[in-house]
Amino acid sequence: MRAIRRFTVRPVLPEPLAPLGDLAMNLRWSWHPPTQDLFAAVDPRLWASTGHDPMRLLSEVATDRLTELGSDETFLSDLRSVAADLDAYVHQDRWYQTLGSDVPRQIAYFSPEFGLTAVLPQYSGGLGILAGDHLKAASDLGAPLIGVGLLYRHGYFKQSLSGDGWQQERYPIVDPQAMPLSLLREADGTAARVSVGLPGDRRLVAQVWVAHVGRVPLLLLDSGIEDNEPAERDTTDRLYGGGTEHRLLQEMLLGVGGVRALRAYCRITGAPAPEVFHTNEGHAGFLGLERIREYVEDRGLDFDAAVEVTRAGTVFTTHTPVPAGIDRFARDLVQQHFGGDNEADGVPVDRILALGAEDYEGGDPGLFNMAVMGFRLGQRANGVSALHGVVSRGMFAGLWPGFDETEVPIASITNGVHAGTWVAREMTELVSRPEVDPTDRDGAEDWAGVDQVPESAIWKTKAAMRARLVDYARDRLRESWLARGASEAELGWVADALDPDVLTIGFARRVPSYKRLTLMLSDRDRLKRMLLDPERPIQLVIAGKSHPADDGGKRLIQEIVWFADDPEVRHRIVFLPDYDMGLAHPLVTGCDVWLNNPLRPYEACGTSGMKAALNGGLNVSIRDGWWDEWYDGQNGWAIPSADGVNDPDRRDDLEAHALYDLLEHQVAARFYDRDEHGLPRRWLEMVRHTLKSLGPKVLATRMFDDYVTKLYAPAALSSRAMNSSFDGARQLAAWKRRVREGWGGVHVDHVESVGTGEGAELGGAARLRVFVSLGGLSPDDVDIQVLHGRVDEADRLQTPSMVSLERAEDYEAGRYRYEGQVRFDRTGPVGYTVRILPKNADLSSPAELGLVAWPPAASPMVNGDLR
Repeated sequence: MRAIRRFTVRPVLPEPLAPLGDLAMNLRWSWHPPTQDLFAAVDPRLWASTGHDPMRLLSEVATDRLTELGSDETFLSDLRSVAADLDAYVHQDRWYQTLGSDVPRQIAYFSPEFGLTAVLPQYSGGLGILAGDHLKAASDLGAPLIGVGLLYRHGYFKQSLSGDGWQQERYPIVDPQAMPLSLLREADGTAARVSVGLPGDRRLVAQVWVAHVGRVPLLLLDSGIEDNEPAERDTTDRLYGGGTEHRLLQEMLLGVGGVRALRAYCRITGAPAPEVFHTNEGHAGFLGLERIREYVEDRGLDFDAAVEVTRAGTVFTTHTPVPAGIDRFARDLVQQHFGGDNEADGVPVDRILALGAEDYEGGDPGLFNMAVMGFRLGQRANGVSALHGVVSRGMFAGLWPGFDETEVPIASITNGVHAGTWVAREMTELVSRPEVDPTDRDGAEDWAGVDQVPESAIWKTKAAMRARLVDYARDRLRESWLARGASEAELGWVADALDPDVLTIGFARRVPSYKRLTLMLSDRDRLKRMLLDPERPIQLVIAGKSHPADDGGKRLIQEIVWFADDPEVRHRIVFLPDYDMGLAHPLVTGCDVWLNNPLRPYEACGTSGMKAALNGGLNVSIRDGWWDEWYDGQNGWAIPSADGVNDPDRRDDLEAHALYDLLEHQVAARFYDRDEHGLPRRWLEMVRHTLKSLGPKVLATRMFDDYVTKLYAPAALSSRAMNSSFDGARQLAAWKRRVREGWGGVHVDHVESVGTGEGAELGGAARLRVFVSLGGLSPDDVDIQVLHGRVDEADRLQTPSMVSLERAEDYEAGRYRYEGQVRFDRTGPVGYTVRILPKNADLSSPAELGLVAWPPAASPMVNGDLR
């Protein structure tokens, strides 16, 4: 029979052991080895069988064992020490406290998923893992940040394989009472509630669970409560599940409800209100609409002024280089949910629709684009690697017509990974100092310490990590085959699957087509020869999930599984189902090589290779994402990319054979080239160089520092300028209205140059006179610029320099003459063009309004970065 209601009874610990409960409720244990050791000491067997889950451990440990521990002075001493360490970690000043008053007093970080630990399955892939590492880095650095997300009662999904290798999904119930979560409660003890209005006078209500990630609180909204009707109750049932309207409701709850949950949390706890709101991908973009509503209804601003205040303090991060990865809703569906009886006074639905409108060349006028709204409501935006920044500026250039792609105001901050979570203990012990400075931003000195580590120690450590992966993979492989219908009698071969002394290559990620899971199968006979080479064999450990609705991705998994099922090679290549954080850790720590072969440039960043690098793994990758930026020829291998080949099959074939050549003739050759002591010296030189050079770069603390200095601090200053009395916001909104209305009268009428004659000499100069019409605008509203530099065969300027011209003479009817000088500081073909831009000290970028005036019949003849 089935229970009609489920709940979890949490244990009551004896008084001496009470700090164990506090330690279990703070997720710092997930990256703090001394805390993990303490829980392991409670019951080593149970700690292993519960999957290293402190809450399950404490709920299942025998009462007699707790009584015994309550009088074990050695254990109690360790408990007091670890508890005191957590208290110091949470309260002591760290790096962020050294930065002064220009940084935000509070930051709100919104994301649809958070990958913090396998015991809190609220993530599907890289976006969630990145968000989890962002919170952990903020905690380690002492930053005042609050995370906001949704609590999915069925998480993402658990993956298994059918007998014929087809992905199967199941959605186990996630019980928040059995997790390190606590309900946000009002002063009277009742659970805090937030609600979001829906069409038809309905309400979507949510309670708020709080997870403590070190010193960072994470608020998770949960609609699975009796206050809701059944349809609304299921809003937070699954991550990325359901149809279009279901997804819209999730994003309304995350954005609108998330801001309301944040306000409730700050009111109840006394935490400062956020100055900066960070939207991690477009899913949370509706938070901007809720903030606009607050400013209109609570502060009396009009819509335009409210937009300026909201924009000033908003950072938007885009993670996808693939248009299909962007959420887009039918305009009618958005209008239905934000208009009618659900329309807020002063926030007309037509203005909302305009924020997400694809009103640019190539856009679909019938769709509402969440990323487009993110850019329009975020004064500062970024991609997640240098190459992804370039790709994003190209993807979204239509929002800033008339500007060269290099001037599109989308910056880049390359992702990083949280070392405490992803670096094996053995590797940490090799390179770390005895004392860690809590104000240290990147740990560069730690990684430099690898120079003092003997090569034999590095090799021994990597061998131990590889052997642990082999043992782990054999256990997972056996479980998978049993689940597929095999019997124990036919699985004797699993005991010899993989070899702890063979070059081990890892490949694990989501399985959309552009990540090309099956590129390695392009020449199966050649792959078999490499797997079975008697002198220099390789072995592959593969994992990955396909979205439940992506049958194409499932077919790719099935192809890999069928190949790995072949008795001839199954001891050298394995597919391990149910890729999650628990599987990812032994993979990235135990592999010698991390393989990544996406279709360039569709990998926005790709952080799994960073994790492998921190564990002494060498990357073999297409130069995409972060690898395009930081590959230096000595920290791994770059797979040659056939970028110019338009035939996708031909391109795959070329890149696959380039991969085979690398693996066979360079990677395997170097791994098995041993000296008289059995050490692969040249391989270990690359490992040492990887640790020392990439260690500080790929850390999440470096990433968070970049966000603070490049985006958060400027956003905080802009927010304060707009928020002090709101006069700045009103003035900026009025100025933008006036400039937009008057821009039709802005023209470059005529350009004259004096001093070039038949040519020019190095060190010489040309005097420019530019005649402009500004219509109803004043010279204070604009910047008249000359862009000059080398030109290509099509007269496009390459990496031009920019000079602002000075006003020389005023004429009637809004006409002016500007003058300036262009110096010839380079030889060869050079050129210039002029333009007019809006100018205001409160603009974050000259391109912010998307307005520019060029000379007659001119186009922005620019290619490259402005200097």
